[in-house]
Amino acid sequence: MVLLAAAVVILMGVAGYYLFQPIPVEMQKPIVGGFAPEFSLIGLKGGTVRLSDVKGKVVLLNFWASWCAPCRDEMPGFQNVFLAYYDKGFRVIAVAMNDPGPLPLVKELGIDFPVTWANEQVHRDYGYIVHLPVSFLIGKDGRIVKKVFGAYSETDLRSDVELALK
Repeated sequence: MVLLAAAVVILMGVAGYYLFQPIPVEMQKPIVGGFAPEFSLIGLKGGTVRLSDVKGKVVLLNFWASWCAPCRDEMPGFQNVFLAYYDKGFRVIAVAMNDPGPLPLVKELGIDFPVTWANEQVHRDYGYIVHLPVSFLIGKDGRIVKKVFGAYSETDLRSDVELALK
C-alpha cells in the first residue's frame, strides 16, 4: 500500500511538472513571425481604431497603463520615434489595460498617436497580458517582427523601426 501511494505521488509530481510549466516567451501567442491579430478598439478621443487601418505600415502596438511607471517612462520615446518616422510609414497604437483614466497622462505627455482602451478580444488575442508594458512591433506585411516584455527603449525602437521600414 505504501509503495502504491508513493507511486501515485511521484506520478502526480511528474504530471504536474509537465502540465504547469510556463510557456516560453517566444512561444506565447501571438508568436514572432505570425500575423498580428486584427482588433477594433475605442479611442480615448473617440472613434474606432483598427489594426487594418494601418495596413502596409510598420506599427508599434503597446500595451500599457498610466499607473505603470515603466509604461509612463517609455511613452516620450515612442512619441519621438513616431514623429521621426511617421512620413516613412511608422505608426504607434497604445492600448490602455485596466486603466479607467489614461487621458490626463496622454495630454500631459503630448501624445499624438492613437491611444485606446483594451477590450476582451484584444486581451485574449494578444495572450492575456498581465505584466506591463508589452510591445509588439508589426511589419508592413502584418507579421510580428518583435515582442518586448518590459520597457522598450527609444534607442532599440528606433533601430528596430529602421530595419522594419527597409
